This record gives sequence, structure tokens and C-alpha cells, in this order.
Amino acid sequence: MNNRRTSAALAAGLAGALLLTACTSPAEEGTTTSPTTDTGGGAEVEEVSDPCKVDLGDVETQDDEIFYSIGSNEWPGFNGLTPETYSTYTGVVNDRMTGGFVYFGTDGTICRNEEFGTIEVLSEDPLSVQYTIHEDATWSDGNPVDYADALLDWAAQNPAFADANGEPLFNHVSGGNYPEYVPEGPQGEIGSKEFVLDFPVVYADWELLVSGWLPAHVVAEQIGITEDELAQAILDEDIETITQAAEFWNTGWLSPTPGELPDPALTPVAGPYKLASWEAGQSITLEANEDYWGTPAATQRLTFRQAAPETQVQALQNGDLNIIEPQASVDTLAQLEGLGDAVTIQTGETLTWEHLDFNFKNGPFADSLPLREAFAMCVPRQQIIDNLIAPVAPDAVVMNAREVFPFQDTYDEVVDAAYDGRYDEVDIEGATAKIEEAGVATPVDVRIGYSAPNQRRSDEVSAIKSSCDQAGFNIIDAGNQDFFQPGGTQERGDYEVALFAWAGSGQIASGQNIYATGNPQNYGGYSDPVVDEAWDTLASTVDPEVHLEQVKIIEKQLWDTLYGIPVFAHPGLIAADSTIQNVRKTAGQDGAPWNAEQWVRAE
Repeated sequence: MNNRRTSAALAAGLAGALLLTACTSPAEEGTTTSPTTDTGGGAEVEEVSDPCKVDLGDVETQDDEIFYSIGSNEWPGFNGLTPETYSTYTGVVNDRMTGGFVYFGTDGTICRNEEFGTIEVLSEDPLSVQYTIHEDATWSDGNPVDYADALLDWAAQNPAFADANGEPLFNHVSGGNYPEYVPEGPQGEIGSKEFVLDFPVVYADWELLVSGWLPAHVVAEQIGITEDELAQAILDEDIETITQAAEFWNTGWLSPTPGELPDPALTPVAGPYKLASWEAGQSITLEANEDYWGTPAATQRLTFRQAAPETQVQALQNGDLNIIEPQASVDTLAQLEGLGDAVTIQTGETLTWEHLDFNFKNGPFADSLPLREAFAMCVPRQQIIDNLIAPVAPDAVVMNAREVFPFQDTYDEVVDAAYDGRYDEVDIEGATAKIEEAGVATPVDVRIGYSAPNQRRSDEVSAIKSSCDQAGFNIIDAGNQDFFQPGGTQERGDYEVALFAWAGSGQIASGQNIYATGNPQNYGGYSDPVVDEAWDTLASTVDPEVHLEQVKIIEKQLWDTLYGIPVFAHPGLIAADSTIQNVRKTAGQDGAPWNAEQWVRAE
């Protein structure tokens, strides 16, 4: 599973592989990603230079069905913006049903979606931005998409709306940057399709603050008021009404019973697809939204099947899946190349990276830097690269940063300033000495949790066990299917080290939601004042030189205090039935479905 990372205001997802939406590292401003395409032994792939979606002209929805896998995770519900539900897996489904002013292109470029609306900068100093929603934009039940939806989105991310204990009313994955940088909220007229954001202090990722929304009129109906009354309550800071709205927002769109679709009246959509059917443990199907005002979906039905990575090549060959993104391995690539021209194969770099994160809330690592250092000394990162990654990505290297990638221009400069190579080589003797310094009894049990089944992660844990057990640890493979599920192992803190990946796009300040004290994606409970201050400085400017200098400070402190251990950047691999058109690889967090509404089978 991959967690997504978005700007701190839009937060990210979980990865068993994000949120988590949630969920990678953003590309620094001034750097670019260069995903490559390789056709391997398959059919030719047409190169597209524009990182944004291409104009397909007049589109007529084809009465057909295309199958893609979101892995083996169950869909958690219509609201994918809670810390428990925001992930790359949830986003694959939910992003097809929502609209927004921007989206990420194939190289992390922020692309404008003018079918949804337009963005106009009214003033640069101070920053003031006008948003205009398309005049025809409506939810699929006929209710206009308007200012009230923007207000609810801002309110849901506002930690100032809190209960008597000071806890935010809304369980939003965001770190609260939206209301922090736009304290007065969206300015507009109730019922209007225009609003203005005024920034007393600029935010580095300001373009990402206004994203896809949940329907405000549904929330209003569920608490017995009108949409206009809900909007006014937010403007008036009517905590009693906002509390009722938050109670529905937090739980009313979740799906506690797998396979049971929510009431359609609760889930109107503002995108090209809507919910159609759901078979627990098997698949969820979307169908074209006939009331969508923009370019119609190219294919009538998209079915997202639950399939473990190791089963996907066979499923593609059998026709059970039409597009797959299996974990890139030499065996997988060879199998795909063996299918010849029946498939198209695309490989390249991605903005997704593997890492091991310590649990700072409880367990042996929480208050012991020497013990964390001991673990870092025995993790065989180079061996993991050599055995599991280099066979399919020969240029792969051990990753020694979190906010920049080895293929980006500033990577070497950041690493040189932040990391001295102390954990490049396995040092069993040094690790043993550090365990002795920590003063704990051996062996030290270390449960490494991840979202299973996942063969590559299982192999990673095996390699770590072979090495670290020699130093005095007892590595326990704690992978399980529920690790990142709501209420699962990760949420309960039943692990010492979490193994997963962050998946991101062209964001600058998204890491603040992961590493800064108390933020929703800071799952392990890490806290450091130097890191917090650096993120505040970075997030409050659009100056790329400031971004770079603060990233150096952040990276150095994360190494010196050992937040966790980066391992490698994921190589990307997409294979598709050669009859399916418009499948385009992306380095960003959305994966192949970033343009799924354009997928269509050649006639």
C-alpha cells in the first residue's frame, strides 16, 4: 500500500508498499523529474511530451469495461480525507468522482483543470487569488458546486473549530495549513460560484490548498438545515452547528460494511464517474456520470479489482485485468516481456520511496537514540537494493534523503549537507556496542509492520533479520493485511518499525504534515523543535533558495535524531493490454489512473 503526500493542507495517504494522500516526497521547486518510458518486449508506446492530460477532442462514452487493480485493500468509503482513509488506494477510486481546480501531471507538474474552474492571481504581495467554479458545474443530483462547498472544505481543515478538550471537530488528514495561511477563509457570497483567498503570509503550495470537495448540501441535509444555513454557520463560527456537521463529515461517508454501497443520496459526485457496484473482497465498479458537465468519460465502466501484486501479471495475461502496476522486479518484467506485443510496458522513475519509520509513541526505540542508531547500523540497505531493486533498475542507489530524490538536481547538494554516510555500510560490531550503550536486555524484539501480502517487503524484512539478529535484535515479520486499515496495527501502535512508502507529486511543503509535531501524518509521534521551525520557514515562502536551505536543515536533523531510515526510490512499472489507449505512466502519487477517464479500448 502506498501513502499519499499532499500539501499540508490536503494531506496524504497510507502506503503499505502513502496517505497518506496519504502517501512520497515532493519535487523541490527548481528541479524536475524525468520519467522514462521503455517498451521492453511489448508493443510500442506513443510518447507524449505534455505532462498534463491531452485534449481528446469530442469524446463519446464507449459501452465497455476496463479492469485495473488497486491492490488487495478494501475501499474504506466516500470520504477519503481522514487519516484512516486517505491513501493512494482510496484516491484511485475517489479521485474519479471528484472535481478540482488542479491535478498533478506525469512529472509532478501542477496542471490547471479549467473544466472545473479558473484561478486568477489578483495580487502577489500580499497574495490574493480568485477562484471561479465553472458555471455548469453541478453535483450529480443537480445541486450546484459553489461557495458553500469551498467553505466546508476550509472548515474541515480548521483546527480552530475544536471541542471542549481542544481537539479538532473534523477528523481531517490535513495539517491545518489552509486555515493557517488563509485565516479568514474563502471570501465570497453564499450561493456564488466565485470566492477569493487572501494570504497574509504566502504558502509554498498555495495552488494545492483548494482541491476536490465533499458535498456541503448533503452535510446540511443530514443535520436538518439548508446548505445556505450551513455556509452561514461556518462564517459565523457557530460551533454548535459546525459540531453537528463534523459528526456527519467524520463518519457519515465511511463504509464499515465492505460490499455495501452507501445510499446514493449521500454520494453525489462532481467528476466523470460515480459509484455503481461493490463486491466485498473482490472489486468496486464505477460507471460514467451522465450528468457530468465536462468531457465525458471515454469508457462506461471502470472496475478496480483487489489483487495482490504477485497475481497481477497472470491476471493481465488472462484478461482479468487490463492495466497493472505490479512491483517492479526482474522476474515480473521478464514475465511481461514474454507476453510480446499483447501488452505495452512502461518503466521509469517515480516520486515514491521506501522507508523504515520508528515508533516514538511506545516501545524500545521511543526514547533511545543509541538503540535507533544500532538498528540503522545493521539494516542492509545496499543488499536490499542489489537483490531486489537493481535487477530491474540498474541505476538504483540507496536513498539518503526524504524530500529530494536521487534523480533530482539538488539531491547531491542536500545529501552532502545533511548526511555523513554513517549508515552506508552494515556495522554489526558497532550496532552491538550501541545496544550495550542503550542498556537494554537482548535480544530486543522488533516487530516490523507493513501491509501484507507483499513479497518484496517480506524479502526486505528477511534481509534485515539476517543482519540485525546478529547484533542483538530479534526481528519479527509483523506484516498483515490490516496494518494500515482503520483501527489496524499501525493505528494501534502495535509495531516498533513501520515499513511502507510515501507517494507524492510536485509538492514543496507536504513533508510538514509528516515530520512536524502533532500533524496527522506523523504516525509515529516524532517531535523535534529544529524540524518544526524549519518547516514553518519553508512553508511560508515561494523562494526556491529558502526551500533548499531549509530542506538541508530538515534532512540533517532527521538523520541526527533518526526519525527513520530511507531505503530506495521505487522504480515504476505499468503494463497494459495493448488494445487500451491513453494509458500514460506518471511519476506522481496517483499512478496510472491519474487520467483513467481517458482510457478506452481501440475499436
